[in-house]
Amino acid sequence: MSIAGGVDMAPARGASVGCRAMQVFVKNNNRWDGPPITPAQVTRFHSELAGAGIALNHVFAHTGYLINLASPKPDVLGKSRIAIEDELLRCGQLDIPGVVMHPGSPTGGDRDTGLRQVAAECAAVIDRTPGVTTRILFETTVGAGSHLGATFQDLHDLLVLTDRPDRTGICMDTCHIFAAGYDIRTAETYEATMKEFARVVGFKNLRAAHLNDSKHGLGTRKDRHEHIGQGHLGEEPFRLLLTDPRFAKIPMSLETEKDADLEDDRRNLATLYRLAGAEYPPP
Repeated sequence: MSIAGGVDMAPARGASVGCRAMQVFVKNNNRWDGPPITPAQVTRFHSELAGAGIALNHVFAHTGYLINLASPKPDVLGKSRIAIEDELLRCGQLDIPGVVMHPGSPTGGDRDTGLRQVAAECAAVIDRTPGVTTRILFETTVGAGSHLGATFQDLHDLLVLTDRPDRTGICMDTCHIFAAGYDIRTAETYEATMKEFARVVGFKNLRAAHLNDSKHGLGTRKDRHEHIGQGHLGEEPFRLLLTDPRFAKIPMSLETEKDADLEDDRRNLATLYRLAGAEYPPP
């Protein structure tokens, strides 16, 4: 949900489409810095969430897209280091339990060095923010170029190397795992993929999910989201996931294209509720 006008404006937008979970940015997602969140905004954010019927533990944030903790470039790494700490502090102000982050790209460097650098930076920023409980949630990626996070092994390694289990976790994106090569289109392939996730990463580490169809096919490494049921995934993977007990308590968010009146969100949510065998909008 957009935070135009302030992060405290997002819950009302969520309520307008019947959200029961929500993802937000905590500042402009394409800038390194942003204006501070005021105490009045924090109070309004919580009161608006309560009025919207959205539980705080169903809310999560997403870091800005400029952050790359795997970068070998000192200037980019330095700015990323400052930005991730700022985002954690903002999430701490709002009591948001998790912030989703792309693991980043070593841009020409090797995978192992990149993973170790991301883990070291995350461990350091966690140690610099002891009063914050927000978890850094490493997101599954399509793996374009040298981007980390396209394999479940990458995610496992990041969790182990960071070694801060109380402040880390995973966000699974349906479009991303599919474009990275994990098939979830049938009951058989879905179960095989989820068993692999359970074996390598563990569902105890899953803290959030993005529900997106894909404009491109299996293993294409192309990150283009499509409306639910209208892409290469189709409806079946979402029915399987929404009726999977392992996901029952995981907050989920759409990252599909929006129109000005949010009708796209309503249509996608209606499809998801239908696949879950539930009524939309929720009572």
